Amino acid sequence: MGGHSHWSQIKRQKGGNDVKRGQAFTRLSREISVAAREGGQDASMNPRLRLAIDKAKQENMPADTIKRAVERGGPGDAANLQEITFEGYGPHGVAILIQTVTDNRNRTVSEIRQTLSRNGGSLGESGTVAWQFESKGLINIEPEGRDSDEISLIAIDAGADDVRAEEGYVEVITGPTDLDKVRRALVDAGLKVSTAELSMIPKITTPLDEKAAPQALRLLDIIEELDDVQKVYSNADFPESALLEYAAG
Repeated sequence: MGGHSHWSQIKRQKGGNDVKRGQAFTRLSREISVAAREGGQDASMNPRLRLAIDKAKQENMPADTIKRAVERGGPGDAANLQEITFEGYGPHGVAILIQTVTDNRNRTVSEIRQTLSRNGGSLGESGTVAWQFESKGLINIEPEGRDSDEISLIAIDAGADDVRAEEGYVEVITGPTDLDKVRRALVDAGLKVSTAELSMIPKITTPLDEKAAPQALRLLDIIEELDDVQKVYSNADFPESALLEYAAG
């Protein structure tokens, strides 16, 4: 858990260029549209939509773009979008879950299969690796001088399952249905929430050494760059040294 989570944290710290920002906006727009389609366009009554809009605002997505994405959640464009999760293995037996939103299933299957096979992995059948993960809410907090024990108490009182303090940030884990409630409690307590999202947390991890880690990191990066991919999860546990070298690359 810690290794993969730290990898995600480093990716956020590295930031992105205009192309990556454009990709992020596309993914956020799709998530907003699908959330609005599935749960209605009223964010106050739709926790998934509320989280998607909050994340879009954190990424500085223009208000007009958010509004259009919500409106596309009605009859029309969003009806053609499918949410599909793919399962497979990366190099060194790393389990990978790939969440996509696509208007062309065949294209997406082909791209993911080719990407995995060209980079030491393979696409599996449904159920191949999903059992190794569980759905959880994942909230990252920037402490900004607040004591981690104080943050833990606030989070646990609000219904969090677990709290883990890392250097520079605190990670709060919740049940999937408690994510929005805990997030709001943390914000109300004056804490800076950097991200709040549903995540697939590995029940067990696959430790990688310094030689194996770069290959897995490259594959996860390549998968994330695919147009239809929304989120990528793995059970890889990366050594700190490999993550630091990746961050500097």
